[in-house]
Amino acid sequence: MIDIHCHILPGVDDGATTLKDSIEMAKAAVEEGITTIIATPHHNHHFQNHGENIKNQVARLNEHLRNEKIDIEILEGQEPRITGDIIEDIDSGEILTLCNSGQYVHIELPSNQVPSYTHSIIFELRLKGITPIIVHPERNSEIIENSSLLYDLVTEGALTQVTAGSVIGNFGKKIQKFSYQLIEHNLTHFIASDAHNISNRSFHLRRAYQDVETKLGIKKRCQLEGYAKTLVNGDFILNDSPEMIRKKKILGIF
Repeated sequence: MIDIHCHILPGVDDGATTLKDSIEMAKAAVEEGITTIIATPHHNHHFQNHGENIKNQVARLNEHLRNEKIDIEILEGQEPRITGDIIEDIDSGEILTLCNSGQYVHIELPSNQVPSYTHSIIFELRLKGITPIIVHPERNSEIIENSSLLYDLVTEGALTQVTAGSVIGNFGKKIQKFSYQLIEHNLTHFIASDAHNISNRSFHLRRAYQDVETKLGIKKRCQLEGYAKTLVNGDFILNDSPEMIRKKKILGIF
């Protein structure tokens, strides 16, 4: 398995605190069957993690993992909060694309809204040949109440990623149900751990994939796992057409 969203770098954000924490997270990931992790530290007004520093941190962590004989590879990435300057920050190298490939970039929205300029950011990124991946939209309160907002962003060229913990119910039944709706309606394309530690924010990736297979079939599981491999290989993701989530009728009324 490939995990495209993980806070495994030590001492850079609210994820792993020390190198020991990072190594313990790597061991837990291997036990889950994860072979590759994209390290995605936050980049926002709380945590200023610049691209060059992340490259250095990833190189050091990989060296330690090799010395510990832990068979897992860490790749470069970031979880930048969306701002009006994000395009310029990518151009300058302050914000890294995933795997430093120039093809995909994570974007984190505020937890309670979708900024009006999100559409123009997606448009500009697509013009540059970069596909934005909106992380954990299932936990955005405005998207939960109005899923058509996400439908519009996906039809405009964005991809999205739900958190494994959301799929297995760790964030509550409402978010779990919404996560499955996003998967069923081709409104999300990746499951990732968003792991911060091995206690209360661990990986859960294997169980999430198993649950998806049980509820939606092996084809859907393979599709989601395949998208992660395609991303890491630097290839183009040909995703299924998104569908609107329709609210069920109550007494004949929507």
